[in-house]
Amino acid sequence: MNLEQNKGVPKPFSWAGRLSISFVAALLAVGFAGRYSAHAEEGMHPVSEIAALNLNEKGLEMDVEDVFNPDRVCLIDGICKVNGCTGSFVSGDGLIITNHHCAYRAIQSASTADNDLLENGFIAGNREEEIQAMGYTVRVTESFSDVSEAVLSVVDEGMSFIDRTNAIDRQRKEIEKAAEEENPGMRAEVAEMFIGKTYYLFLYTYLTDIRLVFAPPSSVGNFGGEVDNWEWPRHTGDFAFVRAYVAPDGSSADYSPDNVPYQPKRFIQVAPQGVNEGDFVMLLGYPGRTSRHKTASFLDYEENVRLPWVVDMYNWEIEALTEAGRIDREIELKHSSRIKGLANVEKRSRGQLKGLRSKRIAEMRAAAERELQSFIDSNPELKEQYGDVLSEIDAVYAEMTALAEYELNMNNLDACQLFRFAFTVYDAAVERQKEDLDRETAFMDRNWDQTTRRLMLAHQDLHLPTDQMIFMGMQQRILSAASLSRPEYDPSAVSVMELVTSTPAERIFNGSRLGEREILEQCLTATPAELEAMDDAAIQFAISLYPEFKRLRELNKERAGRLNQLYGDLITVKMEFMKTAFVPDANATLRLTFGSIKRFSPEDAVIKTPITTLGGVVAKTTGESPFVTPQRILDMHAAGDFGPYAHPEMNDVPTCILYDTDTTGGNSGSPILNGRGELVGVNFDRAFEATINDFAWNHDYSRSLGVDVRYVLWITDKVYGASHLIEEMGISRE
Repeated sequence: MNLEQNKGVPKPFSWAGRLSISFVAALLAVGFAGRYSAHAEEGMHPVSEIAALNLNEKGLEMDVEDVFNPDRVCLIDGICKVNGCTGSFVSGDGLIITNHHCAYRAIQSASTADNDLLENGFIAGNREEEIQAMGYTVRVTESFSDVSEAVLSVVDEGMSFIDRTNAIDRQRKEIEKAAEEENPGMRAEVAEMFIGKTYYLFLYTYLTDIRLVFAPPSSVGNFGGEVDNWEWPRHTGDFAFVRAYVAPDGSSADYSPDNVPYQPKRFIQVAPQGVNEGDFVMLLGYPGRTSRHKTASFLDYEENVRLPWVVDMYNWEIEALTEAGRIDREIELKHSSRIKGLANVEKRSRGQLKGLRSKRIAEMRAAAERELQSFIDSNPELKEQYGDVLSEIDAVYAEMTALAEYELNMNNLDACQLFRFAFTVYDAAVERQKEDLDRETAFMDRNWDQTTRRLMLAHQDLHLPTDQMIFMGMQQRILSAASLSRPEYDPSAVSVMELVTSTPAERIFNGSRLGEREILEQCLTATPAELEAMDDAAIQFAISLYPEFKRLRELNKERAGRLNQLYGDLITVKMEFMKTAFVPDANATLRLTFGSIKRFSPEDAVIKTPITTLGGVVAKTTGESPFVTPQRILDMHAAGDFGPYAHPEMNDVPTCILYDTDTTGGNSGSPILNGRGELVGVNFDRAFEATINDFAWNHDYSRSLGVDVRYVLWITDKVYGASHLIEEMGISRE
């Protein structure tokens, strides 16, 4: 039921014996160990590194081995990955807290104009009322081991760059397949830690029956909308609860009414007292991708080419989708999740552009590279081996820059969903004729169910008139992107651009039945010959473009092979030059970062304190989106009805907190933990000034944002009466 209607275990798997070598030893071997000071510092640290961090001197009040120890249950066993976000188990019955924006797709998928869960919120009064979170999975890290030697054993010195990429890719798949056969029900993933240098095999418990339990209305969970996104101060209740289920025997299983709540080995205790300024905090989570070990030429490409393109492209797409949804709430709901994702990336990209330019990051990295080049040139042996590494990396990004107008727009043609569906079904048909390990990853047997589910979930939101408008817009962008006669363009690119821009959109859309769900499902089981024989205009259009997209795919693999080898060499010589520690770039594997609740001064004469309150919500409320607040919240604030969740000195409910940990995308939903390992908040964002964390971290301006646990509990308990969840988490209401 929505909130307006209701106003009132897998078998044990041990880390022990699964680490082929100590991860700490491996980290030390390649220079991961760091130099640590008394304040927060750069680093999304692999969890096994934490013994070297001296966290007890920084504010950790528990034994560091209770955070991570491969030989026993510890704090990290309570952390999980929720799709591309992070979550925390907060009860022994699989209850997970994450962000509202991480659960947004599930809420949107279950919403209709007549039962609008985004607008009204949702609460399951009991477990029978919990609703399936379509397309959601949860992963729990069980073990990891160094497989660098095995991965790189297939690389020969004389290989072409594309052969190198393909050989490494196939070897990673071989290792993953063997690991899953050895550990039935687990999910395996080989992650690259340092590009071209170190690889680790991660094993995960993989849960596919995830259900929505509680989500506040968007007026709470997305208060401030895109106006406040990436900004501080912040006043959003960006949280939601979901629950993981398994089969009655404890094994992972798809949705079934017979399934039972998953029993995690550990859950995180919630600390309703929250935090104060200056308190130590740490985050555990699955940060996405950072690029701190890449070169100045990469940063130049980002600053001058890709990020400006993203801002322009996404703004256009957001405007088109928003305008199409103005006429009908059902259409608006279909587009809402996509708009939210695009808007988030667009504003982050603007922040990154501003930071790259104002902080002169590329310029500083170029200066450091000149020093490195001088060091290399001063040693004949190093010069022989590494003298051209930086210039060869520069050449890759120069090539990408020259071809960017064409490649970026062509690779975004799948902004048109109908084209995406047509291309995917033909690509899948071709790839699935191959031996499993030779297929593109999405089409391997182990990934096929997930690929088809995601495609069908996207199809659920298809609105053909909007999609046709998007396609026509892409035609214009490709037409105006560059002159068709540019000499650096491959001849096939010129002919493809001519084909794309000259094909009438009406012919593709009026001549295709892929807008029908059952037709798409049938096409996903067809052979290439069967698709080629179909009289479907969208499929035939995709088939005509397929050779060029395949060429672009191979070109990207060739570049990846070049950069893989070159960056591996660069890391080696940088370590010799700097004689210091490196933390690997984030790569969606489990990491720890630490710091404190801390104010900052992002500009001259401006000091921003680190805790906001419900009073700030009331002050910001205008009654117009995105600053709308449910009346009951306004009334309860006016009455001082805060229950046990008020800050004793502020005499108000804290809403959001600011801290100087090192985070990036994927840390959304990460638990903010106090020194005792208790949950005091849920991370959801960074300050606008910290959007450049992906490229560089700085103690002065890198700040992360989270919702305060006291606001979570007040909204859940006092405002919407979900006392059963408070009790399930073991929280006293006195």
